[in-house]
Amino acid sequence: MILITSEIKLADAIHSNYLLIPVITRFGIRLGFGDKTVKAVCKEHGVDVEFFTTILNVFSHESYFPQDRLLRFDVAQLVGYLQKTHGYYRTVLIPMLDKNMEAFVESAARPGEPEVRLIKNFFAQYKDELMAHLKREETITFPYITELVKKENTVLLHKKYSMKVFESEHDNVEEKLYDLKSILIKYLQGDYDEGARNSLIFNIFRLEKDLKDHTRIEDKILTPIVKQMEQALFGSNA
Repeated sequence: MILITSEIKLADAIHSNYLLIPVITRFGIRLGFGDKTVKAVCKEHGVDVEFFTTILNVFSHESYFPQDRLLRFDVAQLVGYLQKTHGYYRTVLIPMLDKNMEAFVESAARPGEPEVRLIKNFFAQYKDELMAHLKREETITFPYITELVKKENTVLLHKKYSMKVFESEHDNVEEKLYDLKSILIKYLQGDYDEGARNSLIFNIFRLEKDLKDHTRIEDKILTPIVKQMEQALFGSNA
């Protein structure tokens, strides 16, 4: 996969890594931009090209993580991206996995057998945990950060919440997906449609990859930025 710069064609970036398509759409950029460069497309859509290319490279290359540069980005911009990522999980990936799971279960010779029920229940429990995780960030963490930016009611705000609390509660929601993949890949036998099973596994991999990058940005970028804000506002009490 190529390193994405502002001067390359955005289409070439997608040819290098097609999994960038949903990341690009989170910035409000739709396909159909011809041979325009990344810089030109970002200018048309009012997108910060440095932030855009950095996020795409973080997503494409696990070893690429310019922390100093990322720490300089506007926190509101970062929160906006993370919120759009949540929306992608809710409206695209999770519904897609629901359909994959339904197709896989229906393909089983005996849909009610214990192994199939185990897979269905495991996935249902995971979805509940993921939705609770997203809701907690959207109703507590992100509003807290927004209030810090405004610098209003900060003393009262800090008594209720802080990034230390966020860190203590922040669970890695992608870990259980590995267990689900392992069951499907290693242990589940029987008469199933291989295409249905493969589609389910493939999209679990997609969700797991996206969640890992999402968590990495929250832990290594969002948290340090907000901690710096807290230190500036609250001093040694932060």
